Amino acid sequence: MKKKAYLGIDIGSISTKGVIIDENNTFLAESYLWTEGNPIQATREVLHALEEQFDREHYRIAASGTTGSARKLVGSMIGAQVVKNEITAHAVGTTTLHPEVRTILEIGGQDSKIICVENGVAVDYAMNTLCAAGTGAFLSSQAHRLGVEVEEFGSIALKAKKAAPIAARCTVFAESDLVHKLQVGCPKDEIIAGLCKAVAGNYLNNVAKGKKIIAPVVFQGGVSKNAGVVHMFEEELGMPVMVDEKGHLMGAFGIAVLAREDQSEGEFSFDVAQMDFKTREVTCGKCANHCEIICVYRDGSLIDSWGNRCDNGAIRQ
Repeated sequence: MKKKAYLGIDIGSISTKGVIIDENNTFLAESYLWTEGNPIQATREVLHALEEQFDREHYRIAASGTTGSARKLVGSMIGAQVVKNEITAHAVGTTTLHPEVRTILEIGGQDSKIICVENGVAVDYAMNTLCAAGTGAFLSSQAHRLGVEVEEFGSIALKAKKAAPIAARCTVFAESDLVHKLQVGCPKDEIIAGLCKAVAGNYLNNVAKGKKIIAPVVFQGGVSKNAGVVHMFEEELGMPVMVDEKGHLMGAFGIAVLAREDQSEGEFSFDVAQMDFKTREVTCGKCANHCEIICVYRDGSLIDSWGNRCDNGAIRQ
């Protein structure tokens, strides 16, 4: 008899992550790639990558879950048993691996969040999705301007004698400040250290404003791979900041754990990656709300819809 495995997919605006775990929360397969504005295609590619790593001979996928900005769409695609927001998924994933955690810092490609934890449960959080300053996209654009790979930022920043002051409360100001620093001959490594310091400072002044940061602290999201930003957080907070090697997969891992805990099993097949999925937006005119309803079609047949605020706009499958 095959052992049970659980699939989790975290699909965001920048990246799509997928994991498969067993009943002991051990990773059996993992994938991380760019969404590139096409969540359906990104999901297909993640499923292909996971399928190549998955041991079908000894395991079967008993349940699946989705999280992230396109969680409803992808949940409909794969027939997910659990669909939850990213705050819940990240908190569950992190506390499963680090039960003692009290504060979760997360900086992704286009947004950032802080989650405060008590007794393994998220009790408070804040998100910043309005400004790009201090996100992965911000660092990538500055790296391009400096002619440096963003993956090298951390090691370069750690070698700098000091961090150049960069006004990073706004992307536009940060870029003009960076250009000015280059024009006056400021060393590139000091500018990079300054950008890392600015990211940490911007996060603490905006996202974490008013939140009590209590150790142990776990830092995750793509930017957590930048050792320069990690160092600046530790300097600013005056406490160690832990980075999990699976931190970039934490949302996908968390939703897979929730799928395991949900106990409502369902059939899953990797064949969904071969099916043709399309979405269509319909404006309902049956009442004053004029709801925009999202319809999802699989091989030409309607499988799901959402967006209606009353039963007038309910679309029957």
